[in-house]
Amino acid sequence: MCLGVPGKVIAVKDDWIAEVDISGVVIDVGLQFTPEAKVGDYVLVHTGYAMHVMDEAEAMETLKLLEEMGAAAELPDGQIS
Repeated sequence: MCLGVPGKVIAVKDDWIAEVDISGVVIDVGLQFTPEAKVGDYVLVHTGYAMHVMDEAEAMETLKLLEEMGAAAELPDGQIS
């Protein structure tokens, strides 16, 4: 299974690398697949590359779902919140 995580571009270092904030963690991300990404954009990050530029609403909804999945994984076996 592959998982892409939304992050916000906070700086573009050069044509190919951006600093991206993913829930408070800043990482360098390759822009080879999304050269149009700019500061302030949200991108879907997978294996260190921005795969898709996405709108903020889509990014926030995806992050919310990922947080809910994480919370559900922490519940005792068989318990449903």
